[in-house]
Amino acid sequence: MTKKGQALSVLMVSTLAFTVCFMVWMMFAVIGIPIKKTLGLNATEFGLLTAMPVLTGSLIRVPLGIWTDKYGGRIVLALLMALTVPAIWLMSYATAYWHFLVIGLFVGLAGGSFSVGTPYVARWFPKKQQGFAMGIFGAGNSGAAVNKFVAPALVVAFGWTMVPQVYAAIMLGTVALFWFFSYSDPVHLVPSHVKFSDQLKSLKDPKVLKYCQYYSIVFGGYVALSLWMVQYYVGEFGLDIRSAALLAACFSLPGGVLRAVGGWLSDKWGAHSVTWWVLWVSWVCLFLLSYPQTDLSITTASGPMTFHIGLNVYAFTALMFILGIAFAFGKASVFKYISDDYPSNIGTISGIVGLAGGLGGFVLPIMFGALMDLTGIRSSAFMLMYGVVWVSLTWMFWTEVRGRELMGRNAKPFAL
Repeated sequence: MTKKGQALSVLMVSTLAFTVCFMVWMMFAVIGIPIKKTLGLNATEFGLLTAMPVLTGSLIRVPLGIWTDKYGGRIVLALLMALTVPAIWLMSYATAYWHFLVIGLFVGLAGGSFSVGTPYVARWFPKKQQGFAMGIFGAGNSGAAVNKFVAPALVVAFGWTMVPQVYAAIMLGTVALFWFFSYSDPVHLVPSHVKFSDQLKSLKDPKVLKYCQYYSIVFGGYVALSLWMVQYYVGEFGLDIRSAALLAACFSLPGGVLRAVGGWLSDKWGAHSVTWWVLWVSWVCLFLLSYPQTDLSITTASGPMTFHIGLNVYAFTALMFILGIAFAFGKASVFKYISDDYPSNIGTISGIVGLAGGLGGFVLPIMFGALMDLTGIRSSAFMLMYGVVWVSLTWMFWTEVRGRELMGRNAKPFAL
Protein backbone atom coordinates (compact mmCIF):
# COMPACT_ATOMS: atom_id res chain seq x y z
CA MET A 1 0.00 0.00 0.00
CA THR A 2 1.19 3.53 -0.80
CA LYS A 3 2.02 6.04 1.91
CA LYS A 4 -1.14 7.98 1.06
CA GLY A 5 -3.23 4.82 1.35
CA GLN A 6 -1.63 3.98 4.69
CA ALA A 7 -2.30 7.50 5.93
CA LEU A 8 -6.00 7.27 5.03
CA SER A 9 -6.27 3.82 6.62
CA VAL A 10 -4.61 5.09 9.81
CA LEU A 11 -6.96 8.09 9.90
CA MET A 12 -10.13 6.00 9.48
CA VAL A 13 -9.28 3.24 11.92
CA SER A 14 -7.89 5.67 14.50
CA THR A 15 -11.08 7.76 14.31
CA LEU A 16 -13.16 4.60 14.85
CA ALA A 17 -11.00 3.63 17.83
CA PHE A 18 -11.31 7.09 19.38
CA THR A 19 -15.09 7.09 18.87
CA VAL A 20 -15.41 3.82 20.77
CA CYS A 21 -13.04 5.01 23.49
CA PHE A 22 -15.04 8.21 23.95
CA MET A 23 -18.30 6.26 24.02
CA VAL A 24 -16.93 4.15 26.87
CA TRP A 25 -15.46 7.20 28.62
CA MET A 26 -18.90 8.87 28.70
CA MET A 27 -20.73 5.74 29.87
CA PHE A 28 -21.80 7.21 33.23
CA ALA A 29 -23.69 10.02 31.47
CA VAL A 30 -26.51 7.49 30.96
CA ILE A 31 -26.01 4.55 33.34
CA GLY A 32 -25.20 6.99 36.12
CA ILE A 33 -28.89 7.98 36.29
CA PRO A 34 -30.25 4.55 37.37
CA ILE A 35 -27.16 4.10 39.58
CA LYS A 36 -27.89 7.46 41.24
CA LYS A 37 -31.46 6.40 41.91
CA THR A 38 -30.46 2.98 43.25
CA LEU A 39 -27.76 4.31 45.58
CA GLY A 40 -29.63 7.49 46.56
CA LEU A 41 -26.82 9.86 45.54
CA ASN A 42 -27.01 13.64 45.85
CA ALA A 43 -25.89 15.97 43.04
CA THR A 44 -22.30 16.26 44.27
CA GLU A 45 -21.91 12.48 44.61
CA PHE A 46 -23.37 12.04 41.14
CA GLY A 47 -20.92 14.62 39.79
CA LEU A 48 -18.01 12.73 41.35
CA LEU A 49 -19.30 9.43 39.94
CA THR A 50 -19.45 10.76 36.38
CA ALA A 51 -16.09 12.51 36.74
CA MET A 52 -13.97 9.58 37.97
CA PRO A 53 -13.23 8.11 34.51
CA VAL A 54 -12.33 11.61 33.31
CA LEU A 55 -9.68 11.92 36.04
CA THR A 56 -7.51 8.99 34.93
CA GLY A 57 -8.19 9.69 31.28
CA SER A 58 -6.72 13.14 31.89
CA LEU A 59 -3.76 12.30 34.12
CA ILE A 60 -2.52 9.60 31.75
CA ARG A 61 -2.47 11.94 28.75
CA VAL A 62 0.99 13.44 29.27
CA PRO A 63 2.86 10.13 29.60
CA LEU A 64 0.82 8.67 26.74
CA GLY A 65 1.77 11.60 24.50
CA ILE A 66 5.43 11.12 25.37
CA TRP A 67 5.28 7.35 24.83
CA THR A 68 3.61 7.98 21.47
CA ASP A 69 6.53 10.17 20.41
CA LYS A 70 8.97 7.49 21.52
CA TYR A 71 7.32 4.15 20.65
CA GLY A 72 4.69 5.06 18.04
CA GLY A 73 0.93 5.48 18.21
CA ARG A 74 0.01 2.06 16.89
CA ILE A 75 1.41 -0.02 19.74
CA VAL A 76 0.49 2.49 22.46
CA LEU A 77 -3.16 2.89 21.40
CA ALA A 78 -3.70 -0.85 20.89
CA LEU A 79 -2.33 -1.67 24.36
CA LEU A 80 -4.32 1.13 25.96
CA MET A 81 -7.63 -0.09 24.53
CA ALA A 82 -6.89 -3.71 25.43
CA LEU A 83 -6.21 -2.75 29.07
CA THR A 84 -9.66 -1.19 29.47
CA VAL A 85 -11.67 -4.26 28.41
CA PRO A 86 -11.59 -6.13 31.80
CA ALA A 87 -12.50 -2.97 33.73
CA ILE A 88 -15.45 -2.21 31.43
CA TRP A 89 -16.78 -5.75 31.90
CA LEU A 90 -16.40 -5.64 35.70
CA MET A 91 -18.51 -2.50 35.88
CA SER A 92 -21.66 -4.62 35.46
CA TYR A 93 -20.86 -6.44 38.74
CA ALA A 94 -20.37 -3.33 40.89
CA THR A 95 -22.88 -2.83 43.72
CA ALA A 96 -21.45 -0.23 46.13
CA TYR A 97 -20.63 3.43 45.45
CA TRP A 98 -16.90 2.89 46.00
CA HIS A 99 -16.96 -0.01 43.51
CA PHE A 100 -18.10 2.36 40.78
CA LEU A 101 -15.52 4.98 41.72
CA VAL A 102 -12.59 2.54 41.67
CA ILE A 103 -13.61 0.71 38.49
CA GLY A 104 -14.36 4.05 36.88
CA LEU A 105 -10.72 5.03 37.35
CA PHE A 106 -9.60 2.07 35.23
CA VAL A 107 -12.34 2.52 32.62
CA GLY A 108 -11.13 6.12 32.35
CA LEU A 109 -7.90 5.01 30.70
CA ALA A 110 -9.88 5.00 27.46
CA GLY A 111 -9.99 8.80 27.64
CA GLY A 112 -6.22 8.96 27.19
CA SER A 113 -6.61 7.73 23.62
CA PHE A 114 -6.84 11.29 22.32
CA SER A 115 -3.25 12.23 23.19
CA VAL A 116 -2.09 9.07 21.41
CA GLY A 117 -4.17 9.37 18.27
CA THR A 118 -3.65 13.09 17.67
CA PRO A 119 0.14 12.99 17.08
CA TYR A 120 -0.13 9.52 15.51
CA VAL A 121 -2.58 10.76 12.86
CA ALA A 122 -1.01 14.22 12.37
CA ARG A 123 2.41 12.86 11.41
CA TRP A 124 0.95 10.93 8.48
CA PHE A 125 -0.12 14.18 6.76
CA PRO A 126 1.64 17.32 5.47
CA LYS A 127 1.42 20.43 7.64
CA LYS A 128 -1.19 22.16 5.47
CA GLN A 129 -3.56 19.19 5.99
CA GLN A 130 -2.83 18.47 9.64
CA GLY A 131 -5.62 20.66 11.01
CA PHE A 132 -8.18 18.85 8.87
CA ALA A 133 -6.74 15.40 9.66
CA MET A 134 -6.71 16.08 13.41
CA GLY A 135 -10.23 17.46 13.09
CA ILE A 136 -11.49 14.24 11.47
CA PHE A 137 -9.80 12.17 14.18
CA GLY A 138 -11.19 14.48 16.86
CA ALA A 139 -14.68 13.88 15.47
CA GLY A 140 -14.43 10.70 17.52
CA ASN A 141 -15.74 12.94 20.30
CA SER A 142 -19.10 12.06 18.77
CA GLY A 143 -18.76 8.83 20.75
CA ALA A 144 -20.45 10.89 23.49
CA ALA A 145 -23.51 11.13 21.23
CA VAL A 146 -23.29 7.46 20.19
CA ASN A 147 -23.39 6.58 23.88
CA LYS A 148 -26.63 8.58 24.23
CA PHE A 149 -28.23 6.59 21.42
CA VAL A 150 -27.01 3.12 22.40
CA ALA A 151 -26.95 3.12 26.20
CA PRO A 152 -30.55 4.31 26.86
CA ALA A 153 -31.93 1.60 24.54
CA LEU A 154 -29.92 -1.05 26.40
CA VAL A 155 -30.96 0.33 29.79
CA VAL A 156 -34.66 0.28 28.91
CA ALA A 157 -34.53 -3.17 27.28
CA PHE A 158 -32.14 -5.08 29.56
CA GLY A 159 -31.17 -2.90 32.52
CA TRP A 160 -28.05 -0.80 33.04
CA THR A 161 -25.76 -3.81 33.68
CA MET A 162 -26.01 -4.80 30.01
CA VAL A 163 -24.34 -1.56 28.89
CA PRO A 164 -20.80 -2.29 30.19
CA GLN A 165 -20.98 -5.88 28.92
CA VAL A 166 -21.87 -4.74 25.38
CA TYR A 167 -19.28 -1.97 25.51
CA ALA A 168 -16.54 -4.41 26.57
CA ALA A 169 -17.31 -6.60 23.54
CA ILE A 170 -17.29 -3.55 21.22
CA MET A 171 -13.94 -2.39 22.62
CA LEU A 172 -12.39 -5.84 22.13
CA GLY A 173 -13.51 -5.93 18.51
CA THR A 174 -12.17 -2.43 17.95
CA VAL A 175 -8.73 -3.45 19.25
CA ALA A 176 -8.57 -6.19 16.61
CA LEU A 177 -9.72 -3.89 13.78
CA PHE A 178 -7.28 -1.18 14.77
CA TRP A 179 -4.31 -3.56 14.89
CA PHE A 180 -5.00 -5.07 11.46
CA PHE A 181 -5.64 -1.79 9.61
CA SER A 182 -3.11 0.59 11.19
CA TYR A 183 0.56 1.07 10.33
CA SER A 184 3.84 2.26 11.86
CA ASP A 185 6.49 4.56 10.40
CA PRO A 186 9.87 4.81 12.22
CA VAL A 187 10.35 8.31 10.77
CA HIS A 188 7.55 9.57 13.04
CA LEU A 189 9.38 8.65 16.25
CA VAL A 190 11.22 11.20 18.39
CA PRO A 191 14.99 10.39 18.48
CA SER A 192 15.88 8.10 21.38
CA HIS A 193 18.31 10.61 22.93
CA VAL A 194 15.41 12.90 23.86
CA LYS A 195 14.74 12.52 27.58
CA PHE A 196 11.47 12.56 29.48
CA SER A 197 12.59 15.65 31.39
CA ASP A 198 13.53 17.44 28.15
CA GLN A 199 10.05 16.96 26.76
CA LEU A 200 8.39 18.22 29.93
CA LYS A 201 10.27 21.54 29.73
CA SER A 202 7.45 22.75 27.51
CA LEU A 203 5.41 23.23 30.70
CA LYS A 204 7.42 26.43 31.26
CA ASP A 205 6.18 27.91 27.97
CA PRO A 206 3.43 30.53 28.64
CA LYS A 207 1.83 29.76 25.26
CA VAL A 208 1.27 26.17 26.36
CA LEU A 209 -0.44 27.39 29.53
CA LYS A 210 -2.68 29.65 27.45
CA TYR A 211 -3.67 26.80 25.15
CA CYS A 212 -4.43 24.74 28.26
CA GLN A 213 -6.86 27.46 29.38
CA TYR A 214 -8.60 27.55 26.00
CA TYR A 215 -8.90 23.78 25.92
CA SER A 216 -10.25 23.58 29.46
CA ILE A 217 -13.43 25.24 28.22
CA VAL A 218 -13.87 23.92 24.65
CA PHE A 219 -13.00 20.32 25.57
CA GLY A 220 -13.38 20.26 29.36
CA GLY A 221 -16.72 22.03 29.05
CA TYR A 222 -17.79 19.64 26.29
CA VAL A 223 -16.96 16.59 28.40
CA ALA A 224 -18.60 18.03 31.52
CA LEU A 225 -21.83 18.97 29.74
CA SER A 226 -21.93 15.64 27.88
CA LEU A 227 -21.87 13.93 31.27
CA TRP A 228 -24.33 16.35 32.89
CA MET A 229 -26.99 17.05 30.29
CA VAL A 230 -29.06 13.85 30.41
CA GLN A 231 -29.81 14.21 34.10
CA TYR A 232 -30.27 17.99 33.59
CA TYR A 233 -33.05 17.38 31.06
CA VAL A 234 -34.63 14.81 33.37
CA GLY A 235 -34.59 17.18 36.37
CA GLU A 236 -35.27 20.52 34.67
CA PHE A 237 -37.84 19.50 32.08
CA GLY A 238 -39.20 16.21 33.51
CA LEU A 239 -38.26 14.05 30.51
CA ASP A 240 -37.74 10.28 30.51
CA ILE A 241 -34.21 8.96 30.06
CA ARG A 242 -34.52 8.17 26.33
CA SER A 243 -36.00 11.56 25.40
CA ALA A 244 -33.45 13.30 27.61
CA ALA A 245 -30.56 11.40 25.99
CA LEU A 246 -31.86 12.16 22.49
CA LEU A 247 -32.01 15.90 23.17
CA ALA A 248 -28.65 15.84 24.96
CA ALA A 249 -27.18 14.33 21.80
CA CYS A 250 -28.09 17.58 20.00
CA PHE A 251 -25.15 19.04 21.90
CA SER A 252 -22.80 16.03 21.88
CA LEU A 253 -23.17 15.10 18.20
CA PRO A 254 -22.24 18.42 16.55
CA GLY A 255 -19.66 18.91 19.30
CA GLY A 256 -17.89 15.83 17.97
CA VAL A 257 -18.68 15.44 14.27
CA LEU A 258 -18.06 19.07 13.28
CA ARG A 259 -14.56 19.09 14.70
CA ALA A 260 -13.32 18.20 11.21
CA VAL A 261 -14.97 21.38 9.88
CA GLY A 262 -13.21 23.31 12.62
CA GLY A 263 -9.93 21.81 11.47
CA TRP A 264 -10.59 22.91 7.89
CA LEU A 265 -11.53 26.43 9.02
CA SER A 266 -8.37 26.59 11.14
CA ASP A 267 -6.23 25.54 8.17
CA LYS A 268 -7.85 28.24 6.02
CA TRP A 269 -8.31 31.17 8.43
CA GLY A 270 -5.82 30.38 11.18
CA ALA A 271 -6.19 29.06 14.70
CA HIS A 272 -6.38 32.55 16.21
CA SER A 273 -9.39 33.79 14.22
CA VAL A 274 -11.42 30.63 14.76
CA THR A 275 -10.68 30.46 18.49
CA TRP A 276 -11.56 34.14 19.01
CA TRP A 277 -15.02 33.75 17.45
CA VAL A 278 -15.60 30.42 19.20
CA LEU A 279 -15.08 32.07 22.58
CA TRP A 280 -17.46 34.94 21.78
CA VAL A 281 -20.22 32.62 20.53
CA SER A 282 -19.76 30.48 23.66
CA TRP A 283 -19.96 33.59 25.84
CA VAL A 284 -23.32 34.60 24.35
CA CYS A 285 -24.81 31.09 24.57
CA LEU A 286 -23.68 30.55 28.16
CA PHE A 287 -25.02 33.97 29.20
CA LEU A 288 -28.50 33.00 27.96
CA LEU A 289 -28.28 29.46 29.37
CA SER A 290 -27.27 30.82 32.77
CA TYR A 291 -30.57 32.59 33.37
CA PRO A 292 -32.69 30.49 35.80
CA GLN A 293 -36.43 29.95 35.52
CA THR A 294 -37.83 33.15 37.04
CA ASP A 295 -41.30 34.40 37.99
CA LEU A 296 -41.36 38.21 38.11
CA SER A 297 -44.22 40.13 39.74
CA ILE A 298 -44.67 43.85 38.95
CA THR A 299 -47.13 46.18 40.67
CA THR A 300 -49.06 48.16 38.06
CA ALA A 301 -51.89 50.73 38.24
CA SER A 302 -54.40 47.95 37.65
CA GLY A 303 -52.82 45.52 40.12
CA PRO A 304 -49.95 43.02 40.21
CA MET A 305 -48.78 41.55 36.91
CA THR A 306 -46.69 38.37 36.79
CA PHE A 307 -44.22 37.39 34.09
CA HIS A 308 -42.33 34.15 33.62
CA ILE A 309 -38.80 34.38 32.24
CA GLY A 310 -36.92 31.24 31.30
CA LEU A 311 -35.91 28.96 28.47
CA ASN A 312 -38.30 26.24 27.35
CA VAL A 313 -36.92 22.88 26.25
CA TYR A 314 -36.79 23.90 22.58
CA ALA A 315 -34.90 27.18 23.08
CA PHE A 316 -32.58 25.45 25.54
CA THR A 317 -31.79 22.67 23.07
CA ALA A 318 -31.21 25.17 20.24
CA LEU A 319 -28.67 27.08 22.35
CA MET A 320 -26.96 23.83 23.35
CA PHE A 321 -26.76 22.87 19.66
CA ILE A 322 -25.03 26.17 18.82
CA LEU A 323 -22.71 25.78 21.81
CA GLY A 324 -21.81 22.26 20.66
CA ILE A 325 -20.84 23.59 17.21
CA ALA A 326 -18.70 26.32 18.78
CA PHE A 327 -16.93 23.84 21.04
CA ALA A 328 -16.28 21.54 18.06
CA PHE A 329 -14.58 24.32 16.13
CA GLY A 330 -12.65 25.40 19.23
CA LYS A 331 -11.29 21.93 19.94
CA ALA A 332 -9.88 21.79 16.43
CA SER A 333 -8.49 25.34 16.43
CA VAL A 334 -6.58 24.86 19.70
CA PHE A 335 -4.79 21.85 18.26
CA LYS A 336 -4.06 23.79 15.09
CA TYR A 337 -2.18 26.22 17.35
CA ILE A 338 -0.15 23.25 18.62
CA SER A 339 0.66 21.77 15.21
CA ASP A 340 1.75 25.23 13.99
CA ASP A 341 3.88 26.13 17.01
CA TYR A 342 5.29 22.72 18.00
CA PRO A 343 5.58 20.55 14.85
CA SER A 344 8.37 18.34 16.26
CA ASN A 345 6.81 17.91 19.70
CA ILE A 346 3.12 17.41 19.00
CA GLY A 347 2.79 14.34 21.21
CA THR A 348 4.06 15.96 24.38
CA ILE A 349 2.28 19.29 23.92
CA SER A 350 -1.00 17.65 22.94
CA GLY A 351 -0.69 15.46 26.03
CA ILE A 352 -0.21 18.48 28.29
CA VAL A 353 -3.03 20.49 26.72
CA GLY A 354 -5.23 17.40 26.66
CA LEU A 355 -4.50 16.91 30.35
CA ALA A 356 -5.72 20.44 31.09
CA GLY A 357 -8.88 19.88 29.06
CA GLY A 358 -9.51 16.54 30.70
CA LEU A 359 -9.01 17.97 34.19
CA GLY A 360 -11.59 20.61 33.26
CA GLY A 361 -13.95 17.77 32.38
CA PHE A 362 -13.21 16.17 35.76
CA VAL A 363 -13.54 19.25 37.98
CA LEU A 364 -16.56 20.84 36.29
CA PRO A 365 -19.15 18.04 36.91
CA ILE A 366 -18.18 17.95 40.59
CA MET A 367 -18.55 21.73 40.80
CA PHE A 368 -21.87 21.51 38.92
CA GLY A 369 -23.14 19.12 41.59
CA ALA A 370 -21.76 21.17 44.47
CA LEU A 371 -23.36 24.36 43.12
CA MET A 372 -26.64 22.54 42.60
CA ASP A 373 -26.63 21.24 46.19
CA LEU A 374 -25.60 24.67 47.50
CA THR A 375 -27.95 26.93 45.53
CA GLY A 376 -30.68 24.63 44.23
CA ILE A 377 -30.33 26.36 40.84
CA ARG A 378 -29.61 23.95 37.98
CA SER A 379 -28.45 26.69 35.62
CA SER A 380 -25.62 27.51 38.04
CA ALA A 381 -23.58 25.04 35.97
CA PHE A 382 -23.76 27.46 33.03
CA MET A 383 -22.99 30.42 35.26
CA LEU A 384 -19.73 28.72 36.22
CA MET A 385 -18.78 28.01 32.61
CA TYR A 386 -19.66 31.59 31.65
CA GLY A 387 -16.99 32.75 34.10
CA VAL A 388 -14.41 30.36 32.64
CA VAL A 389 -15.06 31.72 29.13
CA TRP A 390 -14.54 35.26 30.45
CA VAL A 391 -11.06 34.23 31.65
CA SER A 392 -10.18 32.81 28.23
CA LEU A 393 -11.46 35.88 26.37
CA THR A 394 -9.53 38.23 28.64
CA TRP A 395 -6.31 36.22 28.32
CA MET A 396 -6.64 36.05 24.54
CA PHE A 397 -7.29 39.77 24.26
CA TRP A 398 -4.19 40.78 26.23
CA THR A 399 -1.82 38.26 24.63
CA GLU A 400 -3.04 38.08 21.02
CA VAL A 401 -5.67 40.64 20.07
CA ARG A 402 -4.40 43.82 21.78
CA GLY A 403 -1.19 44.03 19.73
CA ARG A 404 -2.77 42.97 16.46
CA GLU A 405 -3.17 45.39 13.56
CA LEU A 406 -6.81 45.20 12.58
CA MET A 407 -6.71 47.65 9.66
CA GLY A 408 -4.15 48.62 7.07
CA ARG A 409 -1.74 46.79 4.79
CA ASN A 410 -0.24 44.62 7.51
CA ALA A 411 -3.58 43.47 8.92
CA LYS A 412 -4.10 39.71 8.81
CA PRO A 413 -7.41 37.99 8.02
CA PHE A 414 -9.36 37.97 11.25
CA ALA A 415 -13.00 37.22 10.58
CA LEU A 416 -14.65 34.12 9.19
